[in-house]
This record gives sequence, structure tokens and C-alpha cells, in this order.
Amino acid sequence: MKLSYLLLLIGLLFSGCSLKNYKHEESKIIIIKTPKLKFSDLGYIRHSGDDVELELFMAGVSVQEIAINHFVCVKEGCMFKSNFNKEYLNANYPDDLLQNILLSRQIYDGKNRVQSRMGFQQKIRNENVNIIYKVSKKETFFKDKKNRIIFKIKDIQ
Repeated sequence: MKLSYLLLLIGLLFSGCSLKNYKHEESKIIIIKTPKLKFSDLGYIRHSGDDVELELFMAGVSVQEIAINHFVCVKEGCMFKSNFNKEYLNANYPDDLLQNILLSRQIYDGKNRVQSRMGFQQKIRNENVNIIYKVSKKETFFKDKKNRIIFKIKDIQ
């Protein structure tokens, strides 16, 4: 009986990293610069609701997949969003930051959001971050000058 509970628990834990059928798939030019990730090439963003997957390619070969739902899963395994931020981005970021960037949603609960006819912009500055975040129909741009982190997601056309 204990073995079946253990197997059920393991199944639930790893279901956060299971394959999904995404409703939307878009190819993009993706630039990422973080202390641990450096990438500039073609990528695919797949998503359904809040579930999102980023697949990065170099010279036509998949080099990294990042799947986000309740956890963040990379080739090395799955982890809590806060742990992913601490290891790959910045420990001071909100848990849903990368997910919101990939989905072109507002960050930091919409703090300092300024709407424009092309999209919106946010500037967030405190002792831990100095962020400029811009979203338009064709591009999403995130730059944290203090922590030297950049995400640029651009339509191919």
C-alpha cells in the first residue's frame, strides 16, 4: 500500500514536466543574456493558458527547452520557480517573471505600467533591480541593467 502511494506521489511530481499539447506555437528570434544562459538564434514559444515552453535552437539543433507551469523544467530537471530564478536569473524576481515575459504579459503585477497604442512599457527600479520592459505586437524586450539580464523576443518577419 505504501508503495502505491509513493508511486502516485512520484507521478504527480513529474507530471509538472510532462509533455503538453499546446494550442499556440510561434517561431521567434530570441536573445537571452543572463549569468548562466547566453543565446541568440531561432526559438519556438508554445503555450496554452499559463503553460508555456521555450525551445531554443542553434544551427537547427535544439539546445535547450524550458517548460513552465507549476514548476520550471529544463534539461537538468524540474524545480520551483523561485529556485529557477535564483539559479538562472535573480533571486529577487517574482516567481512568474519569466513566464510573463514569454507570454508578453505585464510583470510585477503591472507596477508602473504605461499603455501606448503599440503595447505597454514598465520601468521598475529599486535596490535590487533596474528594469525596463517593453511589449509591442512584434517584440517583447526586458532589460535589467543592475543584474545584466536581457530577454528580447522578436517576430521573424
